[in-house]
Amino acid sequence: MPPFKDEHILVIAPGSQTTLAQLGLPESFTPAQLRVSTRMFPAEKKGEWEPIKIRERKITKHKKDVAPESTDGDTTMGGTDTQTDTATGEEGTYFEEDPTTEEGAVYPIREGRVVDWSCLFALMTHIYNTLSPPFHTPILIITQPAWTAQDHEILTQFFFEKFKTPAFCLMDSALAVCYAHGASTATIIDIGFEKCDVTAVNDFLINDAGRGTALTGCGGESMTQRLLELLSSKGFTRDMCEQLKKSGICEVLPSGTAMPGEAETEESSVNPAAAASAGANAAGLKGRGSVGDSTAAPRVGASGAEGGDDAQDGEGEDNEGVLDVATIVASGKTSEFLARKEKEKAEKAEKAAAKKAAQEAANAPKQAKLPNAKRMTATFQCTERRPLEELNQNGKRPLQNGNQNGAGEAKRSKTPEPQDSTESGAPKPVPTSHAQTNGQQDGETTALIRREVEVGVERFQAATGGMLDQVADAVHRCILSVPEVGKRGDFWDNLVIVGNGSRVRGCKEALVAKLNSKYLISPSSATIFTSELPSNFTTPVATGANTPQPQSHLSNSHHGPGVNPLLAAAVTASNPGGLAPPGQHQHLAAQLQMQQYQQQHQQHQHSGHGQTPTSIKVMKMPEYFPEWKDAGIEEAAFLGAQVAAKVVFVVDQGLSKGFMSRTEYNDLGPQGIHEFCM
Repeated sequence: MPPFKDEHILVIAPGSQTTLAQLGLPESFTPAQLRVSTRMFPAEKKGEWEPIKIRERKITKHKKDVAPESTDGDTTMGGTDTQTDTATGEEGTYFEEDPTTEEGAVYPIREGRVVDWSCLFALMTHIYNTLSPPFHTPILIITQPAWTAQDHEILTQFFFEKFKTPAFCLMDSALAVCYAHGASTATIIDIGFEKCDVTAVNDFLINDAGRGTALTGCGGESMTQRLLELLSSKGFTRDMCEQLKKSGICEVLPSGTAMPGEAETEESSVNPAAAASAGANAAGLKGRGSVGDSTAAPRVGASGAEGGDDAQDGEGEDNEGVLDVATIVASGKTSEFLARKEKEKAEKAEKAAAKKAAQEAANAPKQAKLPNAKRMTATFQCTERRPLEELNQNGKRPLQNGNQNGAGEAKRSKTPEPQDSTESGAPKPVPTSHAQTNGQQDGETTALIRREVEVGVERFQAATGGMLDQVADAVHRCILSVPEVGKRGDFWDNLVIVGNGSRVRGCKEALVAKLNSKYLISPSSATIFTSELPSNFTTPVATGANTPQPQSHLSNSHHGPGVNPLLAAAVTASNPGGLAPPGQHQHLAAQLQMQQYQQQHQQHQHSGHGQTPTSIKVMKMPEYFPEWKDAGIEEAAFLGAQVAAKVVFVVDQGLSKGFMSRTEYNDLGPQGIHEFCM
């Protein structure tokens, strides 16, 4: 078989929502060049599929009738022929593509499992035809952990029979992540759309025992449903919650972190009895007139009434209802006095408004500098599609709809700037744009609008439904299932968190914090185990009867790990001097000698720290792929698939049976893929 070329290798990574594909391996591995939605639409003919929704539209043809010219020879200057549109009654049918709709879409992969093979095959055919590879093209497919051996055989048969590929390889997604990080031993936590997979990889071999496969309720969709549960009463839809989850203001806080409102409430809570005894009446007694206010001496101005020009703002409001009525009536200037009082009240209101505006302007920069985790509210831009009937000529939504549940109404302004996704997490104030109808085709009845929506502390509760606890428990069980106890610490120190579901801000940090709080122990307490004590130590008692004494030649060394020291001591103590029945003494001696021999010839394994880790660390992906720095490590499986394809198809060329050739498929059939898949 001739060697394969880098530019001919096809890599496909199917997912529940997005499928990645790329033809050819560049010199420096890059993110996938083709991203398509993992969905297809039923075609008009049964059993066929279309990648885009095809809509059928019927129109009525119109015929223009021109009025006949005058025959009397008169000519009208500047006149035009009269044209009228007349419906002929003929209807025409044409088809149009709607790339934005999801109506009638079929997703062949749900929760990591294939639920519709016909739809999946149509999707693979669409990707193959889009990339249009040459005939001599090897194919590598990244498989999901939930796929069974029968699923692997079905895929193998389809690609060999449909595309006549010369070589075919199946690679587990967890193993591909290890190739991307250059690690032979790691714990892979893949948080997807509707599920989460936890896999322990030991020396590039997957540990199937205890593997967490397709854990439901632990993906990005569960976060969206949690937000919808919290915000549905405020008029939020699922699409709005999905956009909120992907925005920079949605954040998963570590367990035990106080919400912004909770911290301020605890600090500002004051005992009302203590405040009353101290004479504090700033908030509760303001404007109601206390005893001291009613007994105070009235201040009389030049006109003989209280509240002259030299009165202070607060005092004037408190004493506004106490007037010397007799003096006012006797002066005969009642109307002038009332006019002056109205003027004073207007001036005081203006001063109070100016003072309040100045305070808000002074506090605005401070609020903007606060990190997202300490802000009570934040705004994000929400894009939604609305019928054109709801949009007026200026591109705004009708005012009669109002501001529903704090969602805000669309306003017309300049094009918004991109949100700032800095460490503070607070997006810059962005004006709302008008309805976007650019590129709108004739006959469309909807348009996109963008508006700003304000959200409270609910944006921090996307993962509060027990998702992190479920993932943490799965990680613990997966590592406990590793048979080599001494290497369990390596799995705790090599955690890899991938998957687009982990793109939510703070999700990875919150998961690591949850693991630390539930399973991490301090190094000082980790050494206190009975396995650290010599095995010939028996349980001491107060009388000193069990104090270790020199034993006979049968137990002059440590017993093996499988021998109970208490049982051995009891047997030897009940038969001093070797007065055991015939055969029993020799049987016990042979058993002890066998245990001693195994202990001397086997490597000692430390069992004290295997199940309860003393450190938990997250691995970082190598930085020698500059194109992946901006893309992130969430799709690291595709990078690992490129590395594996380079090794298997180009470097190794089938010497280690990394792929299945066409000849081997003809000899072994689809069942032979189990001998070659990685």
